[in-house]
Amino acid sequence: MRKQKGFSLIELLIVVAIILIIAAIAIPNLLRARIAANESSAVASVRTLNTAQISYNSAYPTVGFAASLANLAGTCTGIDTQLAAGTKSGYSFQMTGVSGTPASAYQAIGNPLTQNTTGVRSFCSVADAVVRYDVTALTACAGTETPLQ
Repeated sequence: MRKQKGFSLIELLIVVAIILIIAAIAIPNLLRARIAANESSAVASVRTLNTAQISYNSAYPTVGFAASLANLAGTCTGIDTQLAAGTKSGYSFQMTGVSGTPASAYQAIGNPLTQNTTGVRSFCSVADAVVRYDVTALTACAGTETPLQ
C-alpha cells in the first residue's frame, strides 16, 4: 500500500476555522481604527477651516468671513480642493451662519457621511475657534456641544 501525500479534509477545515476566528477578531478593530482616523482628520479639517477663515478675514476686511467653502479655496487661505468641495475622509463639511456686514460670524460643521461607519461624532466650530463635538448630526453649532479637550 502506497502512502498518499497531502492534507485531509479535516485538517483543511481546521485551518479555515482558525483563519475565520482570527478575521472575526481583527475586522472590528480595523473598523474602529478607521473611524478614529476619519474623526482625527475631521477635527484637523475644522481647525483648518478656522485658520482659513481668519486668513480670509485678514485679506478681505471689508467682506469679513467667507460665506462658503468655495470662497476659501483661494491662494490666501491654503485649503485643499477636496475640503473646499465639501467632503474629505468620510465626512461632509459645510460653512453656515455667515452673517453681518462685514461678516463677523460663521459656523464650520463636519458630519460623518455614514454614522457609525465613517465616523461616530460630528464636529463644529464658530468664530471663537474652539472645536466642539456631538454624537448626533449637526445642522448648526449652538455652542452647547462638548469642547474637545
